[in-house]
Amino acid sequence: MNAPDSSSTRPYLIRALYEWCTDNGLTPYVAVAVDETVQVPREYVKNNEIVLNISFDATSSLKLGNDFIEFKARFAGSAREIIVPITHVIAIYARENGQGMAFPMVASPPASSAGPAGGVEAAAAVTDMSAPADASGLAGAGEGVDSKIMQLVPDSVPEAGDPGPDSPEPPKSPPRTRPSLKRVK
Repeated sequence: MNAPDSSSTRPYLIRALYEWCTDNGLTPYVAVAVDETVQVPREYVKNNEIVLNISFDATSSLKLGNDFIEFKARFAGSAREIIVPITHVIAIYARENGQGMAFPMVASPPASSAGPAGGVEAAAAVTDMSAPADASGLAGAGEGVDSKIMQLVPDSVPEAGDPGPDSPEPPKSPPRTRPSLKRVK
């Protein structure tokens, strides 16, 4: 099998990073470029992008296939069906530390990327990706399908007080307060 005839590495890398996140107790998020072939709640799309929580707790019937990521989830209490072509996945990363991988955009999606016949829209948790503009405007976009794979965050995560110039921050979550019991006599 020649290199041009081989399948894309993107779905395999997405599955590997999803498994790495779940094995380490991290929350896997995917950043997705949205167009007419992507089935997501449009009210959560910003700048033609959406970030989806694809953790076991946020989804049901998750299928990380070679052509599509499909699952059901809830957005504002409403169940939706999500269908994302693999070619539209911009990045997969862990919410807690931002480690993951970014992918170049495919110049023109294959003709077969019109998703399976959509039915009921389903859902998952969504969050803003507060990464610098260069994380979404990937260098090498439009070059070969998987010609370049970029790391979203450096191997070493800077200290909390030193964000570093090039390291994107994971999305901000509300501070968690530890529950406490009050003893009443």
